[in-house]
Amino acid sequence: MNVAYGGKSWILGQAQNDTLMMAERFFIFRRFDWLLALFVFLLAGLGLLTISTISHDLFYQQLIWNVIGVVLAAMLVLIDWRSLMQYRWFVFLIYFIGIALLIATFFFAPTIRGTRSWLVFGPVRFQTAEFAKMALIIFFSYFFARRHVGIGQIRNIIVSFFYFLLPALFVFIQPDMGSMLVMFGIWFGYLIFSGMRMRHLLTAIMIVAVVVGIGWFSFLKPYQKERIIGLFDPSYDPLGVNYSVNQAKIAVGSAGFFGKGLYSGTQVQLGFLPEAGTDFIFPAFVEEWGIFGMIILFLLYLGVFWRLYIIGTLASGNFSKLLLLGFWLLMLIHITFNLGSALGLLPVIGVPLSFMSYGGSHALIVFLLFGFSEGVASRMIY
Repeated sequence: MNVAYGGKSWILGQAQNDTLMMAERFFIFRRFDWLLALFVFLLAGLGLLTISTISHDLFYQQLIWNVIGVVLAAMLVLIDWRSLMQYRWFVFLIYFIGIALLIATFFFAPTIRGTRSWLVFGPVRFQTAEFAKMALIIFFSYFFARRHVGIGQIRNIIVSFFYFLLPALFVFIQPDMGSMLVMFGIWFGYLIFSGMRMRHLLTAIMIVAVVVGIGWFSFLKPYQKERIIGLFDPSYDPLGVNYSVNQAKIAVGSAGFFGKGLYSGTQVQLGFLPEAGTDFIFPAFVEEWGIFGMIILFLLYLGVFWRLYIIGTLASGNFSKLLLLGFWLLMLIHITFNLGSALGLLPVIGVPLSFMSYGGSHALIVFLLFGFSEGVASRMIY
């Protein structure tokens, strides 16, 4: 009798616990920032639609990566990961996993498009520099959250620089100049938003100028120098270095207000625009959707930045705020470099347009950061 009653009580208790867990999960998704999700999914949808006009194979591959990214993002919303991020060893573990992947890339990655940037697992290729970007964001969020009061001290600036420099060197030797510049932008952005003093900021800018000067004569490869020369001289090598940019300008300039229509972009459909699904997806999109589509695209990105800013201002704890800042910086840098390259305002450095460009590694990382952001939003106290 007692055993039976105890068993019944245990079953009822389990049922109550399961009900409470379901209610808690429902409450978490009820606090979900649906506006941020809407903007992100619309951007990803437009990216898939544009990729489908270029290659159906690329479309299905990108769709799979996006689905995996959404599933992982949902898991990050359900799991309260913030407690793990309070442990120094866990944050350093993520950072050194990023370093280990870059080292593995150095030794085992095949040469693809002149670089050794991808670890290949059968049909799957993973660009390890993308994980390193996320690892840096998590690490710097932890680092600056604990040193925001004394960030003006030159010691903290130097220490943080060396944490950036270690993965950046492995990325540089791949060579992947674009990812290295993104990493630098993330580090520098954290310094600015964490309250670095003006004199230290000016000193850092001077140091960067000196490094760039040294790099021109010592580190940059000939093709990298040609891209910079082509930036300042659009007539330089129009069938070589400047070919892609010239075709991108033709695609954007000929689009009109409403574009040429889906599957009707001549530069893309006739194969004149190289890398239309990756580096030059913006002109590929604008050619078909026109200025109207470009305005919609910019509004969607502004919507993402706006929601990240709102969540960041309401979030509790410096780590959560800085993690959202890192996601904000990553997207801003990628958008700036990608659009700048496509429009001939910056050298072409192979940086994807977040949520739009074909590329599973970057898609996976931005969806993970989206999941982190939604996890913060779902547990805020208003």
